[in-house]
Amino acid sequence: MASKLSAILGFGAISIGAISQCLYNVDPGEAAIIFDKFVGVKSTVYGEGTHMRIPLIQDPIIFDIKSRPRSVPVTTGSKDLQTVNLTLRILFHPDPTLLPSIYTNIGQDYDERILPSIVDEVLKSVVAKYDASELITQRDAVSNNVADDLTNRAETFGIFLDDISITHLTFGNDFARAVESKQVAQQEAERSRYFVEKAEFEKKAAITSAEGDAEAAKMLSDAFDTVGDSLIELRKMEAAEDIAANLAGSRNVVYLPKDKGMLLNLPA
Repeated sequence: MASKLSAILGFGAISIGAISQCLYNVDPGEAAIIFDKFVGVKSTVYGEGTHMRIPLIQDPIIFDIKSRPRSVPVTTGSKDLQTVNLTLRILFHPDPTLLPSIYTNIGQDYDERILPSIVDEVLKSVVAKYDASELITQRDAVSNNVADDLTNRAETFGIFLDDISITHLTFGNDFARAVESKQVAQQEAERSRYFVEKAEFEKKAAITSAEGDAEAAKMLSDAFDTVGDSLIELRKMEAAEDIAANLAGSRNVVYLPKDKGMLLNLPA
């Protein structure tokens, strides 16, 4: 009886082991394909859940199909031959329907083989269209061009790009020195323009003042020609009245009659 029970348990254990070898699990966010030792990679893609296989003949190959981040640094040159250092961050995932083709043509490490090369290719192509200064002032346009070209390029390999962004952008030392020199030159130009404008303003002011003095002198000359010396006499009388008014208010002024001496005419 005991031997029969042991035989049953042994058979059950063997059966369970055999069944477990025929099953495999695909977790959420994953997909699987089957490599058959007789026919090669099968075209069917299996989603999440438990699936069956033929032990020793079929092997499941699991792919992560969730979006994953990757940063790719690239050093390239701009249109004006400046050295540009960029880092591109992308979120990617494979096209689940193309997993058999991806595995057959590229491999399970498709991201390591494809992404660095196409990012380098696209960035060098796009950056070469812009000057160094335009890469700063037109950064959105540069990002859009990179995103469009890189998305199209990645899709040819069965890779979808969910997000693309330039996270790092610097230039070589030559560009930094050129920018500093340009800023100094612009400041000197602004200073020179200020002095030129100031001199021009002072020149115009002097011309205006001279023209006003000349016009006033001409008006006086015309007045003298018209009325003769009467205008001068009038100005003398006005000046005399002002002098008399000022002297009248002074206590230290003594009036002497005209042609009549005072102390000087006393009898000897």
